[in-house]
Amino acid sequence: MIYLLVVFFAVIQMLPLAWMLTTALKPDGEIVSIPPTFVPTTWKWENFGTALDAMKFPILLRNTVTITGLSLIGTVASASLVAYPFARLRFPGKTWLFLLVLSTTMLPYAVTMIPVYIVFAKIGWIDTFKPLIIPSFFGGGAFNIFLLRQFYMTIPRELDEAATMDGSGVLGVFRNVILPLAKPGLTAVAIFTFIGHWNEFLIPLLYLNSRDKMTLAVGLNLFRDQYATQWNYLMAASLVVMLPCAIIFIVAQRYFVEGIALTGIKG
Repeated sequence: MIYLLVVFFAVIQMLPLAWMLTTALKPDGEIVSIPPTFVPTTWKWENFGTALDAMKFPILLRNTVTITGLSLIGTVASASLVAYPFARLRFPGKTWLFLLVLSTTMLPYAVTMIPVYIVFAKIGWIDTFKPLIIPSFFGGGAFNIFLLRQFYMTIPRELDEAATMDGSGVLGVFRNVILPLAKPGLTAVAIFTFIGHWNEFLIPLLYLNSRDKMTLAVGLNLFRDQYATQWNYLMAASLVVMLPCAIIFIVAQRYFVEGIALTGIKG
């Protein structure tokens, strides 16, 4: 019975994806037909090619991969480094400083959006990739810092002491002891970061003005206008855009679940 319930709810969860696929394969007239049809009467596989050509997929893919890849490197590197002293070192004001970092998660992006935009406009970063990439190298975000700090605290401190007795310094312990044991936590942060930047819509829309600098998430909006939406092309392009996220999650699922589970064991 448990397996039957799991399969039942899994099928329900897959229905929106199945609807996207069938809508992507429908001709224009069948999308708005009454009564609606789930299975297309005519399978239009060429909708995928038409949609990708219309949104200039290779250019948008290059932009998205560049922004996501560099942001991923910056977030994982900086968040792992910032989380280390909060988890393993002792220094005055550590607790208050950590609370200050966590307090930034309670500040909605809408509150800081205009001041940050003004700052980037003053230094000439509008219509460039810099506002989307460079901030990732300065801390990596409070949530990622918290996640890695909790994971680091599950690693026995005896390993730090043993490495110190062997002559390793603070950075040596971080590089040789903490990072190799923190792969599940780093993988979880990497997956969160990849999916977040790959699907980000508001920030690229805010800072990128040129058509050849847009990302895939912004490019999907090209199939919508004031009076109508080309649903078959939008669904076809959306399926292609979401494919990398699904593949990465499936491949790294074990490390992702392990990283999330272990962060709640201690602290």
